[in-house]
Amino acid sequence: MGHAFVSPLNWGLGHSTRDIPIIRELLRHGHDVTIATSGNALALLKKEFPDCSFILFKDYPAPYSSTRFFLPKFVASIPILLKAMADERRNLTRILSEDKYDLIISDNRMGVFSDKIPSYFITHQLRFSLPDYLRPFEIGTLYVNAAFHSRFKGVIVPDIEPNGSSLSGKLSLSNIDATNRRTFYSGILTSTENMKVDEDLDFLIIVSGPEPQRTKFEQIVMKQVQKLPGEKVVLLGSPQKEGHHKLDEHTTVHSYVSTEEKVELMNRARFVIARSGYTTMMEMAELDKKHGLFAPTPGQTEQEYLSRYYAQKGWFLSRSQYKLRLPDDAEEAMDYRGFPVMEKTGENVKRLYEQLFRQHLT
Repeated sequence: MGHAFVSPLNWGLGHSTRDIPIIRELLRHGHDVTIATSGNALALLKKEFPDCSFILFKDYPAPYSSTRFFLPKFVASIPILLKAMADERRNLTRILSEDKYDLIISDNRMGVFSDKIPSYFITHQLRFSLPDYLRPFEIGTLYVNAAFHSRFKGVIVPDIEPNGSSLSGKLSLSNIDATNRRTFYSGILTSTENMKVDEDLDFLIIVSGPEPQRTKFEQIVMKQVQKLPGEKVVLLGSPQKEGHHKLDEHTTVHSYVSTEEKVELMNRARFVIARSGYTTMMEMAELDKKHGLFAPTPGQTEQEYLSRYYAQKGWFLSRSQYKLRLPDDAEEAMDYRGFPVMEKTGENVKRLYEQLFRQHLT
């Protein structure tokens, strides 16, 4: 019935979690799935799909900076990334020689493709967002990405087609034919499911991101969270601490919770305070959450762009983490209307399978 090779990048869990509904759909149709990744992504997917085959497939180091200056660190890391991609190609050649695959799905791993096996690339960034003074280089990223995209049969964008209401804005917009003729807009893809529970939690605050910005965000939030009205839960994203305690009668802090617990809390929340990472944005859209406040990770240009874009659209308010005034900002954020209603993951992944994957697996 066909054998699919699925390989998500392990820069955070966003790539692996959006692949979960794809893997579920492939398994539902009786296909064999081999998952190749590393680190936390490997651990997560092993737990989610214990009957699948797994390969430890290391990827390139994430170019996160210990300061706000993400962009210079990224540029400086390009030679390292290019070498890592070359290593990735050699490792993939070895893996493909050891088993037969009918389809390759690469989530943001530029080197995971084959000339002999239909290969699809998943990304919500057909271009990168750079500061205004680097705008010519931003245009240049379209051409660089197009060169990579040309190696794949298709490019899957987990967003609706650009029409003024897409979650990714300009990030999923290209004027390069090599990219556009391959692009399939799948709609949002997330493993977070609507549980149809009561919204009995007034505020859910999700602290995340690379260090040291995660800790800085935590410190800022913890000084202010008790000033928010109603029932509050804070998730610190620190699995090594394993702490659960109450700051007061109405404020609970968890150092870490399971994925299932986090999904339940998101479903219960009337108002979400979080980073403006794209995975979280798809979760907000999937659950039709209309009230939220976002604080982009300093120096991460994608999150900073999305925050500006959503504010301009009147969807959500964002604040620099250093300018957060939680009670006042939360009150102001209530005037924003949230994302437009869009097709949910269940229908999107069925269409993705029928229109792209099925032809290679039957």
